[in-house]
Amino acid sequence: MKKIKWKYLIISLAIPLGVGALSALLTIGNTKEVYSSITKPFLAPPSWVFSVIWTSLFILMGISSYLVYTSRTCSQKKRLALKFYLIQLIFVFFWPIIFFNYELFLLAFVWLLIIIIFIVALMIKEFFRINKVSALIQLPYVLWLIFAGYLNLAIFILNL
Repeated sequence: MKKIKWKYLIISLAIPLGVGALSALLTIGNTKEVYSSITKPFLAPPSWVFSVIWTSLFILMGISSYLVYTSRTCSQKKRLALKFYLIQLIFVFFWPIIFFNYELFLLAFVWLLIIIIFIVALMIKEFFRINKVSALIQLPYVLWLIFAGYLNLAIFILNL
C-alpha cells in the first residue's frame, strides 16, 4: 500500500471543491429561483440533491486527480491527463452560469454534451493509461452528467 501524500491529496481535493464553490457562489441568487420556477421533467430531484451529488463528485474528482498526480508514470503523460482534467473543470465551472444565470437551456445542454464527450474521449482515457482506479472513479461523474443532460434537455423542451 502506497503512503498517502497528504499535502497533495488536500490540494487535489481543494481544486475541484473550490471550482464548484466559486461556480455556486456566482449562481447562488439564481439557482433556487430558476429551479423552482421552471417546469421540470419526471425524475427531477429536489434542489438540495444537487449540492450533495456535486460535492461528492468533486471529492471523487480530487481523489482521482491525486491518484494520477502521485502515480509513477512519466511526467509528460501525467501533465497531459491533468491538463484535460483542468480543462473539463473549467467547462463544468461555466455550466451553472449558462444554465441558471442566463437561462440558456439549449446552450447549457450542448455545453454538457461537450463536457461528456471531452471527459470520456480524453480525460478518462488518459487517466486510465496512468491509473485504472482513477479512471473508474470518474464513472459516477459521467453517469451524473448523462442524467443532468436528460434533465437539461427536458427542461429546455418543457419551457419553450
